[in-house]
Amino acid sequence: MTTLTISLPDSLKEFIEREVQTKGYGNVSEYVRGLLRDAQAKEADARLEALLIEGLSKGEDIPLSPDFWSELKQDAAKILARRK
Repeated sequence: MTTLTISLPDSLKEFIEREVQTKGYGNVSEYVRGLLRDAQAKEADARLEALLIEGLSKGEDIPLSPDFWSELKQDAAKILARRK
């Protein structure tokens, strides 16, 4: 694991130390890693949303027939099976 050193004003250091104590983090590193993971997830969600909006605005209309829903469920089941 790589070490990163940052400079913080005392007020932020105290805030982080309170967060570590009250939110169940083992140490400051765990807290910062959690913040970074949350930021990564938000970025991924924003990218996905942008792609979905792009697809909706450019894509062709698909009739929502019973066959469509059946195929969608099959595709989703295959994706879930690959993740396990």
